[in-house]
Amino acid sequence: MPQRRWSALVAVSAALVVASSVHAAPHNYVPPEGFVPDAQTAMRIAEAVWLPIYGAENIERQRPLTAMLKGGVWTVVGSLPKGVSRGGVALAEIAKSDARILRVSHGK
Repeated sequence: MPQRRWSALVAVSAALVVASSVHAAPHNYVPPEGFVPDAQTAMRIAEAVWLPIYGAENIERQRPLTAMLKGGVWTVVGSLPKGVSRGGVALAEIAKSDARILRVSHGK
């Protein structure tokens, strides 16, 4: 193959690779503060996870919820009802950066 045709073929191939990679690249926006930027968002995610597991009535009794951030992980816990000194509450650990659910449990 003559040099000119070979150069043209390489140029066209490179252009196709670049063009296809640009169009095939998925959108992948990551918020600067992570997908769980604040306590309110962490609590909403925890509730969404807990509701099908523990039921709305059980979670409603555990309000107010509390969220604490430590080491890039939100820990969300429920509260015992007033006047109740024994029992357990729901707990969820959620990654701030990507909203992965790291742990879900309920004390006894």
